[in-house]
Amino acid sequence: MKPIGHWLNRTDRALTGAMDTLLAEFGLTRLRWQVLNLVDDDPQAGDATVLTVLAANARAADLTAAVTAVLADGWAARPAPGRLALTEAGRTRLAEVAVRVEAFRSRSTAGISSEEYRTAVTVLERMTRNLEAGAPE
Repeated sequence: MKPIGHWLNRTDRALTGAMDTLLAEFGLTRLRWQVLNLVDDDPQAGDATVLTVLAANARAADLTAAVTAVLADGWAARPAPGRLALTEAGRTRLAEVAVRVEAFRSRSTAGISSEEYRTAVTVLERMTRNLEAGAPE
């Protein structure tokens, strides 16, 4: 059996690669899609929110580039300095993508029960919290 780190890395690469392929026809990447979702979920979101909430997903430079891209593509705008809001085009883009993303989620969890999924996420969350808290080895 391969160690958990092996499977975590492979799973993340597989998720990113498959999502990037799926979203390419919409002019998005997984990271840009995550930024749009965050802005959609949080009307007070700004650059600092993106950098904080999505810190585990990418480096700060990549997050900043994703914000720059969604602004340049017209899917987000700045209602105030440092703040982000979806444009009508951004809301439309998210709605168009939602059906495909739901199908992707179904495909990626095929053969995995809801209970197994919850257990996997719970275990990974616990491992992360143990390590981030500096638990003794």
